[in-house]
Amino acid sequence: MQIRVGLVSLQLLHHFKVIVRQREQQSAVPRVTRPFSQPLHRTAFSEPLTSSAAHSRKSRSEHGRPSLQRTMFFTILLLLITILALLLRYSGRSSRDNEPPLDKGLIPWLGHALEFGKDAAKFLARMKNKHGDIFTVCVAGQYITVLLDPNSYDDVLYDTDSFDSRRSKGLLMEKVFSLVLPSDNPEKERKWMEGHFQGVGLDKLQPSMDSHLRDLLLADQRGCGAAQWREEGLFDLCYGLLFRAGYLTMFTRDENADAVYKQFRNFDKLLPKVARSSLKGEDKKSVTSSQESLWQLLAPALLEGGRDAGCWQESYQRYLGEAGVDAETQRKALLMHLWTTQCNAGPAAFWSLALLLRHPEAMQAVLAEVRGVMHEHSLHHPTHERLVTHNTPVFDSVLRETLRLTAAAFISREVMADGKKLGVSGGLEYCLRKGDKVLLFPFLCPQMDPEIHQQPESFRYKRFLNDDMSEKRIFYKGGSRLTHYNMPWGAERKGCVGKQFAISTVKMFVFTVLRHLELEMCEPSDPLPQFNPQRYGFGMLQPIGDLQVRYRFKRN
Repeated sequence: MQIRVGLVSLQLLHHFKVIVRQREQQSAVPRVTRPFSQPLHRTAFSEPLTSSAAHSRKSRSEHGRPSLQRTMFFTILLLLITILALLLRYSGRSSRDNEPPLDKGLIPWLGHALEFGKDAAKFLARMKNKHGDIFTVCVAGQYITVLLDPNSYDDVLYDTDSFDSRRSKGLLMEKVFSLVLPSDNPEKERKWMEGHFQGVGLDKLQPSMDSHLRDLLLADQRGCGAAQWREEGLFDLCYGLLFRAGYLTMFTRDENADAVYKQFRNFDKLLPKVARSSLKGEDKKSVTSSQESLWQLLAPALLEGGRDAGCWQESYQRYLGEAGVDAETQRKALLMHLWTTQCNAGPAAFWSLALLLRHPEAMQAVLAEVRGVMHEHSLHHPTHERLVTHNTPVFDSVLRETLRLTAAAFISREVMADGKKLGVSGGLEYCLRKGDKVLLFPFLCPQMDPEIHQQPESFRYKRFLNDDMSEKRIFYKGGSRLTHYNMPWGAERKGCVGKQFAISTVKMFVFTVLRHLELEMCEPSDPLPQFNPQRYGFGMLQPIGDLQVRYRFKRN
């Protein structure tokens, strides 16, 4: 069918060229025309033709033909495009029996790419209302089956033979980080990561992160008086402190932390455009410059000799070296892991504090827990130790609710077998095609599903609390109890390896800030900034603009 469409297209183009060539030849032949009333020969009684009239007639003659040619050209071109669009639309893929509803969009091949890239959440919500919990859409030539039934997520996540993540991950790594690893062993890499972000490794990271956070906060205090108010964007404050503390914890090099942060922020801002291949002009130059600068700053030779010889960075370099990865590829891999470990903590802390500032009742409840945890302990007492031994059910619920509202990652898999069957709620079963992508979007369902969470757009800090202050874990959809009712970290067994470290980091940061700073909005009536729709699919959402706050250090 594609060959037939191509032949038809070539024939149309040939006919189009012939018509244009004929028109050019006709316009080149001189033509003698006269009105019927004009005599062949002029006499003395004939009115003389003035020079201006002659010029006017000549001008009309010269300009008339190109105008006609342009009109015909665009008419034929429009006709040709319309015919090609119809041929591509109706000769391409069609839905088979027992397949999910197919929505190819109006533009051949491109499909829904523009709408998907502009605001994925809005587009997928519209498709869900139109087709239900499962449907297939065309996005830039790729057919993506979107699954929004949380009862069926495990069938995709845990069937690694039928649904593979390695190819999609590899393509994204190459496009965003210019990284191609010589071997791909996800199970071995996950086991290595678990050794650093869980158990004994986590016990080592937490005090280091706590110490760096307090040191950075004290450094800010030295720059101003005890009672002096400072104004700053809350997002910049949270992202800057948490990134620097995280970088010092994992890379242990304090002399280039500011330079790394500056380049990282610029790279992170443009990363969604890099992933979607939509960079243009100055943005393309800017992201290339930041990427190259980060590669230089993260070069293995420059990172040697840090304060902690057993830090995460050195361990990861050894892991890569044992896998046969050269130095140039190592620094690209370090940039990738720098982004995956540091891109979410700052935004999560920002939304947590911003929502608390906008909801005084929730803020007072959390401050009561802060006072209980920090009672009779100085600034230099390790916060992480206090948090380990004290329950903080209110803040835990606040953080879960914050992540429910703002964590919006895609989970993507590739179908490995043609005709693979996938069941959904209600007993329906659909067949999938090999090579298609399956996309899960937990932000849309379960996190923003009104059948699961009442008024899902609103912030309810007790949403994940029972009356006895224990964690609420029971939620329903369609009368069935859900396993997945909130998925900011992915599924439990296949979720984020660094989940506990990320939670403890955000918790330490918020408690440290609320314990030692008086924090308030510059304009209490200001609304929270809107989500940047370009960030859907890339973890924590980031704001458009910032929320201006002022703060000062407490006297005690």
